[in-house]
Amino acid sequence: MQNKEVQKCIERNKIVELENAISLIPKELEMAQEDLKCAKGSFLSNNYKWSTVQSYYSMFHTSRSLLYNKGYREKSHYCLIEAIRAFYIEEISFDFIEALQLGRTLRENADYYGDFSKESAEEMVNMAEKFFEKAKEILGVK
Repeated sequence: MQNKEVQKCIERNKIVELENAISLIPKELEMAQEDLKCAKGSFLSNNYKWSTVQSYYSMFHTSRSLLYNKGYREKSHYCLIEAIRAFYIEEISFDFIEALQLGRTLRENADYYGDFSKESAEEMVNMAEKFFEKAKEILGVK
């Protein structure tokens, strides 16, 4: 289950066990869905910067719901991605992990440097939606 990077994250308290973590899943999925809805709206309004940012945060909240399902909480975006890779290696395709990593970079570029595009925003919205649906499937949520 745990890879070297996740072990480092645990040792640095960037991934911590959380009692009742499962009870937080519905709220995370709700936030992921709302961010996805906003990302789609922003994209349709040609606001590609915010569409990119919102798509990433949809994926972030989707990832948190999956991590809560394993009884953990993250304190680092990097460690969250590593934990999803380690805990869900069998259930989530590498494409989703790559999209999450790319989304983090695109979000930072859009947010901090004003670097974004219609094409990357569209890709992010599509990946965020697919990731959200896959997470719901894994979590047994309709």
